[in-house]
Amino acid sequence: MRIALVTDYYLPTLGGVQTVVKAHKEELERSGHEVWVFAPLSAESTDPSVIRLPTARRFAPDGYPFTWTPSGAAALLQRELRERRVDVVHVHTEMFAALAGFEAARALGIPVVQTMHGRIDVYTRSVLPLPSVTTALLAGMHRRRMSHDLARVDSSSPYTHTRTARRMWRLMVSQANHADRVIVPSAHFAHKLSAQGVETPMTVLSNGIERSVLDAVGAPEPRVVAPGEQLRVIWCGRLSPEKRPGVFLDAVEQVPDIAAHMYGDGVSRASVSRRAAALPDGRIRVHGSVPQSEVLAAMRDAHVLVSSSLDFDNQPMVILEAIATGLPVIVTDPDLAETLPPGGGLVTASSDAAGLAAALTRLRDDPASVTDLSEAAIAHRDQVAQGTHRAALLEVYDAALRVAR
Repeated sequence: MRIALVTDYYLPTLGGVQTVVKAHKEELERSGHEVWVFAPLSAESTDPSVIRLPTARRFAPDGYPFTWTPSGAAALLQRELRERRVDVVHVHTEMFAALAGFEAARALGIPVVQTMHGRIDVYTRSVLPLPSVTTALLAGMHRRRMSHDLARVDSSSPYTHTRTARRMWRLMVSQANHADRVIVPSAHFAHKLSAQGVETPMTVLSNGIERSVLDAVGAPEPRVVAPGEQLRVIWCGRLSPEKRPGVFLDAVEQVPDIAAHMYGDGVSRASVSRRAAALPDGRIRVHGSVPQSEVLAAMRDAHVLVSSSLDFDNQPMVILEAIATGLPVIVTDPDLAETLPPGGGLVTASSDAAGLAAALTRLRDDPASVTDLSEAAIAHRDQVAQGTHRAALLEVYDAALRVAR
């Protein structure tokens, strides 16, 4: 099968979507399929299987290259898809690269699979300046290239009570309903999409970690907190309000005798760094954006990973990476419990800093529980491998092809 993966975000920028696309590409190629990635890039790719879409020269919101113009991207994609005789277009985002992918695929009669990776309503509210204005502009530009007539949004839901949220939900629902098949990495997000009017057949399918990451990690050892040793805690992600790094900082401030490390960058980097510097005994170190290999090394050395986001994340790749390294995980969002292996993580009693501090205190004061959690994560690590989900992914592609015929 010949597959085009179309995304608005790709390497070398860091993020969950980039990691998933890389994992899909690697695993599909391992099983003999031809795969190309189409994405905006700051420079031409040296990899012939990664093709640069037209990219804005001096506009990179939140540091990400931006597809521009949409018409130019659609024209390039139509040429490339035809020349490469692509069978399926798999779209991973909702901005202009994605729209170009839909436009080109429809012109050529190629089926489209859409993965719904996350809550762009929360992301745009947290990251974009003047969200009431910028979301209106984004929704309007999206609607000019893809009808929003296929979207009905229930305004009574707690996450759609604002006008800006409804704009972004209409965008997400419309795009999902224009696809032939939809993949959602978590059941909790699939439920929300269905409740908001997505009628395209959906498959809940975990993102999965590429085999090269598992090979690089090797066989992990259960975590042991030695007598007198501080509990080593890490936080990885975009330093942005929707990830709630402040909740993590507040919790660590309440728990002495631990050592915390934060990895990532974003609009909150400066405020996070100031807060961390003000904490006593240097208990938090902010590392900024680092390569994936350095994050994996930090995970192998840590005792526990914390995810502090709430009502935003779908299936964070850092949680899957933590499981792959045998690292226990604490989540503050009950929705993310479905990602945790049985016995391999904790859900805080409350989603605030006090709830997180209580969970950290429990592990600090009961080192044996850290080892138990780690052993459970190690026992589950093969389930996060992309290869475990390859057959289900190909089944979705086959279903899309049957629709197209």
